[in-house]
Formats: sequence, structure tokens, C-alpha cells
Amino acid sequence: MQKDNTKRFSNRVDDYVRYRPHYPKGIITFLQREYGLDSKDAIADIGAGTGISTSLFLNAGYQVTAVEPNKEMRQKARELLGNFAGFRVMDGTAENTGIETHTVDAVVAGQAFHWFDPEKCKIEFTRILKPEGIIVLIWNERKTESPFEQEYDKLIIEHGRDYVKVDHRNIDDEHISKFFYPKPVQLKIFRNKQEFDFEGLKGRLLSSSYMPARNEKGYTEMIKDLKDLFERYKHNGLIRINYDTKVYCGK
Repeated sequence: MQKDNTKRFSNRVDDYVRYRPHYPKGIITFLQREYGLDSKDAIADIGAGTGISTSLFLNAGYQVTAVEPNKEMRQKARELLGNFAGFRVMDGTAENTGIETHTVDAVVAGQAFHWFDPEKCKIEFTRILKPEGIIVLIWNERKTESPFEQEYDKLIIEHGRDYVKVDHRNIDDEHISKFFYPKPVQLKIFRNKQEFDFEGLKGRLLSSSYMPARNEKGYTEMIKDLKDLFERYKHNGLIRINYDTKVYCGK
């Protein structure tokens, strides 16, 4: 991770916790079936943020070490997940996790790999993984198929500061295959969705680091456009955002 990127979400923690999409429970079943990931296995969640991906594994009975360089997000993860016996949180990066050598069965990165230095983190992941351990890269990829989704994406491009530059979709299948090389990588896609009233949609937008935050330049204009968009497309007072949850796995 680049130094400046570790602080991108410091002023968005509450919106991130409340409005970011979670991950389908089917991911756990898939990993257990395809890779034999047992609930006794140790997981390292790298770039764990507030613990959305961490909680997926904790709720399934796994031991999870959450590694997160952002102080505010790390504190929120500790607050939300500290009651799990199998949880610990550490200050570290993908390139320097601080985890002991060959002690984890799976490295997970949920909505985070696009912030990593792939060459350096591959060395680090290899160091901390046990032999035959697996790497699991997960993204909730927002779909742009419905008229609302297409216009919402245009709104983000118009008002976002560096959305096109930092969008995780810049990391395509070719980049990921190169990261796993010479081992193969498997892609599994799950359906996911969120439904929001206007306050929820606003919170979802503000949870993204590339959008103007409250009291920042461009915020008022952005929210006005968002309100207009919501009013045009709402159904029974709600808007739906659909996702493909993409899970890339390999040894």
C-alpha cells in the first residue's frame, strides 16, 4: 500500500460500516468444498478495514487476524468484532503484515487488493502462508446494467476526484492471473445486492474515498444530483444496487 492510501478512509469510517455491502455466506461453503478450508484454519484478512470480510469468517467459526494500516478503521474493527474469541487485529500493510512466518492457512483480501503492491505483497503472502495455503481475493463489483446503475456510475465519474484512477476494476483478470502465476487461479461469482432509501444511498456514496466528503468542495452539488437521480428511479421509496461478488482463489 502507498502511504497516502492508508489514510483515505479515515473520515468515512461510520459510512463505511453502515453502508458498504457485505459478502455472501456462500463464499465460505465454496472455499470449504473446493479448497478444504476447515473452520480450525487460521485466516489473515489483509487490508481488513472495519472488518466486513473479517466478520464473514469469524461468523463461520474461523480464527482471523485482521491487518489494517488505518488507525480509525482498525479501532472500529476492534470495537465491532472484539467479542469474537478468534479475532485479533494488527497494524500492518499487505507488504509488511507483521504476521509470523508460515502460520496462516488462507490470506484473504476483501475490496483491498487494488491498493497493494502486487510484487511485494506476493512475497509477503508466500512468507506468512503455510505450505498449500490459499489466497482469496474478493470484490463486490457494482453492476452498471439498469438505467439507474448506469446514471449512478456517471454521477460518480462526474463528481469523483480520482475514481477512474483507483477503481478496482482497473485490476482485471490478466493482472490477477499474473499475480498467481505460475499457479492457476479460479474465479467464482456470486450475486449480491443492496436496497437503500435516500439516506442509505447517500451514505453508500460517501463511503467511497474518491467522493467529496461532507464540508468538502463539490459535496453540495453532488448530493443535489444524487437526490434528483433517486427521485427519478426510486420504487416504493427504495433504490437497488446490484453486485457481482467476484472471488479469485488459488494456492
